[in-house]
Amino acid sequence: MEFKFTPEQESFRAEVRAFIQQVLPPQWEEGENEGFNSPKGIAETKAVVKKLASSGWLTMAWPKEYGGMGAPFMNQTIFQEEAAYHSLPTDAGVGAVSWVAPTLMVAGTEEQKEEHLPPIARGDRFWCTLYSEPGAGSDLAGLETRAVRDGDEYVVNGQKIWTSGGHLADWGWLAARTDPEAPKHRGISMFLLDMKTPGITIRPIINMAGVHHFNEVFFDNVRIPRLNMVGEENRGWYTLATALDFERSGVGRPASSRRTFEQLVAFAKGVGNGGGVRSRNPQITERLAKMDIDIQVSRWLAYRVAWMQSEGMSPNMEASVAKMFGSELGRRLYDVGMDLLGLYGQVEKGSKWAALKGKITHGYLSNVSATIAAGTSEVQRNIVSTRGLGLPRG
Repeated sequence: MEFKFTPEQESFRAEVRAFIQQVLPPQWEEGENEGFNSPKGIAETKAVVKKLASSGWLTMAWPKEYGGMGAPFMNQTIFQEEAAYHSLPTDAGVGAVSWVAPTLMVAGTEEQKEEHLPPIARGDRFWCTLYSEPGAGSDLAGLETRAVRDGDEYVVNGQKIWTSGGHLADWGWLAARTDPEAPKHRGISMFLLDMKTPGITIRPIINMAGVHHFNEVFFDNVRIPRLNMVGEENRGWYTLATALDFERSGVGRPASSRRTFEQLVAFAKGVGNGGGVRSRNPQITERLAKMDIDIQVSRWLAYRVAWMQSEGMSPNMEASVAKMFGSELGRRLYDVGMDLLGLYGQVEKGSKWAALKGKITHGYLSNVSATIAAGTSEVQRNIVSTRGLGLPRG
């Protein structure tokens, strides 16, 4: 790997930064955005997505025939890094651009591509991912939601959980079991699901940070047209695995960690309410130095994945390494942040005494799920050991 960017890529990064400053809502970077937790936050997020879509920046690396710009893959990675650093919502938080669309390009029919890719590229259609179940999280292949063939339709019954953005999604990316007698990896199929279909019930899950991001989704005789199946019947696990590789390979984790790290350093130096000259404490400086190194490592792991994709390779073990290291990095970073803030770390957003406007407190609570979402660290380690190192299964 070349550990530096070309002059063209550096020029593009400067262009991206200028663009982001133009489209960011007021005070977005300062952590005062509401995200999907309020009508105002939802409206702001969707407005930004529409601006990105109208300029072509939302899907810049997509092929032109699908509504993209055909830009180099590394350019899109640079954009994603800057977007994450500035907390810019590039996909309304539900994955359509990041992994639903790329997987459709690989496994979808021409009719499915024509129907779904243009609305995603325009920022008109948002998606949720319907994978996890109460009894199938880390062991995702053990899912039990059933899809039974009935003529030209499938009838779906079951339950999904931890569905991010399910209450806002127009469509769902659904994994369901179509052959209960087959080995568990071989009886799953993938479907495109209109979330307005009768029989779908969505219940909110409020996390301990007080945010409504997750949901439970129940299916009661939900009918899906057979034409909405992606790939072959009972071979959906392989399509799902492709989508997971796209999901796990992002550069956003180290980029957002870098932003938070810089704010913590400023606080340690006495900048910001409640800050003191803590940078003279050798224990604190040592921990911050370790975080700085880890963030750099995480960044280059993510760029390794991006480089492989730009070369036409399919990173699998590499994507798991990047995901595992990046999500565990976030947990460690907020642990350091809470120790650094001391009692200020217990003051929540909205108080005049909230250090860094409550960002560390909120992040500490919300990042508990970081090493679980998109595949637990244990799952990632299994992938690395078997597919990367060739170790036998226990």
